Amino acid sequence: MANEARMTQALESWLSVPDHHLLRIDDPHYPALLREISRPPPVLFVSGNLDALSLPQLAIVGSRNATAEGADTARSFAAHLAGTGFCITSGLAEGIDAAAHLGALAAPNGRTIAVCGTGPDTVYPRRHAGLVAQIIAGGGAVVSEFAPGTPVSRSNFPRRNRIISGLAVGVLVVEASVRSGALITARHAMEQGREVFAIPGSIHNPVARGCHQLLREGARLVETATDIVDELGGLLAGLQSEDASGQQSAKRDAAAAGSPVPAADVDAAHAQLLAAMGCSPVAVDALASRCGLTIGELSSMLLILELQGLVRSLTGGRYQRVNRSVE
Repeated sequence: MANEARMTQALESWLSVPDHHLLRIDDPHYPALLREISRPPPVLFVSGNLDALSLPQLAIVGSRNATAEGADTARSFAAHLAGTGFCITSGLAEGIDAAAHLGALAAPNGRTIAVCGTGPDTVYPRRHAGLVAQIIAGGGAVVSEFAPGTPVSRSNFPRRNRIISGLAVGVLVVEASVRSGALITARHAMEQGREVFAIPGSIHNPVARGCHQLLREGARLVETATDIVDELGGLLAGLQSEDASGQQSAKRDAAAAGSPVPAADVDAAHAQLLAAMGCSPVAVDALASRCGLTIGELSSMLLILELQGLVRSLTGGRYQRVNRSVE
């Protein structure tokens, strides 16, 4: 009972701070892609900007014991991808994770999300307290499924990896040993129908072997950040050089008011998907079969249409059109 009282007190204290949020799974701000995974967290504790959760996210993960070259690669990829409209998601760990967060923050209007394996009131590692402050000040967010007062526990970090991949449309592994937690994240991504990318390295580098293993298992080999943008470019239609939170919010408001979204905002592939949805709610797997798309491709397209206010997600992994005036 004493422990329960302490946890309740910690939660009340944490929620009393501005920009601290508790999201239940039925909350409209709860990330749509995360809701679709096999074990979505029933609640999320979020510090910072809730709008960041609705942006297309690309996860960048890798070894805590990164090489200098690997950290530079993670920073440059993150900066480029954040500059094209992706919100960069990672796990706040040392090495590749920290480099990815910093790279995103270096991009103009770049945003990044950190997923923690502790309660939201605990920064781990402690030396990243300043990085957390930068993430929030930059319009990003820090996310955890663990309640305030939850201490550091090794068993929590593998659990948070499914959230990193579940939030994102794709996962990039920069450096990883064969026993790295980054490989756990990548395999969660494969199970969730997300794209997995890996950067090859020297055969003599032990933190390249995990990437090579992923490539043998079907991950996409990338050499430049442009390779990822080319693969996932449909997600970024209308997002380049704009304030995503303001303009997407305006589109959602227009859709709610019954105003049509301009046809220019919907490319041919998305228009075909809208036509295939019909007027009734449809399950993701049925829609994928109807359109001849993979679950990963379909989820990415549905996310964009949801951001544009053209579809809404329903319970049971179903979707329904909102605005039927788009031609």
